Amino acid sequence: MKRFLVGLACAAALAGGGANAADKPLTKVKAGHLVAIDMAPLFVAKESGCFASQGLDVETLFFANPGDNNAALAGGAIDFSTNPFTLPFFAANSGVPIRVVSAAGGWGVMEVVAQGKLGLKSMDDLKPYVQAKKRKLKIATLQGDTLELILKRDFSRLGISENDVELVYFNDLIAMVEAFRSGQVDMLSHIKPYTTDMVVNKGATVLTTSAKTYSVTTPNTVVSVLEKTLKDRPQVVQAYLKGLICAAEIINKQPEKAAQILTAGNYFRVNEKVLLSSLKSAPAPVSFVPDIAVIQSVVDELTKLGYVKGTVGTSDIFRLDTIKSLEKK
Repeated sequence: MKRFLVGLACAAALAGGGANAADKPLTKVKAGHLVAIDMAPLFVAKESGCFASQGLDVETLFFANPGDNNAALAGGAIDFSTNPFTLPFFAANSGVPIRVVSAAGGWGVMEVVAQGKLGLKSMDDLKPYVQAKKRKLKIATLQGDTLELILKRDFSRLGISENDVELVYFNDLIAMVEAFRSGQVDMLSHIKPYTTDMVVNKGATVLTTSAKTYSVTTPNTVVSVLEKTLKDRPQVVQAYLKGLICAAEIINKQPEKAAQILTAGNYFRVNEKVLLSSLKSAPAPVSFVPDIAVIQSVVDELTKLGYVKGTVGTSDIFRLDTIKSLEKK
């Protein structure tokens, strides 16, 4: 495994101008993150040598709580933050000069899964289930989050009242998975690869994904920096994004190798088979320009529900010129 990783790192360095990086010390940066499959480009870029080939030494810092990730960026403890796309709006509405420079990488990450024994195949199957007046389905989700909105959008489309089901709100993503795994809840609105794990190992059924409910290029998470970083260190931001693009090429063209890298790095609490299935089931290749219109519609919806307080819009904080230019190349 070590020989494989070293070889891949060398190949990435050669492809990305590694001689340049070798001639001078690497620039150290810190990147805060959670753990979902769309963060695979960050982890693959670090482990494969993609960041090093761009002159960066990236230290990854895990945050269990998105709010702590936001706070670390605001306080200057980290240089880059990979967080759910709603979090930059919370930060900006609180006065933090945050700027979103890219999607994290990966589409269709949010999924709603059901216990296989229920026989549900899609969200449309909920309507006859409810009409049959069977026991209320218990559905695990996060309150005030896109994972909740996925459910509510389909409820609205199907004419299902929230009183027809029992929404069970969690504060801990891992606890949500365990509740589903142990059969305490019937459905789970969560993220890959954990939903994939339930499908592969527990016979769960995928009812919908963020790609179906929103759009294919609606992100789960985005990459953010402070405005000062974007203005004073644009070359570092560009190098970081180039590293992610390099990693995306590995994921898109060699998913088996990407799964090996992620498993070796022990980034996810699932096995290599699940990771590979999660990568291969993506609705589109990894890229980094998100659907701005859908993001704004979600923020508008969260504002109406009272979860987002403020007037900050996508045009105020999204700065995608660099990633758009790099992806064209």
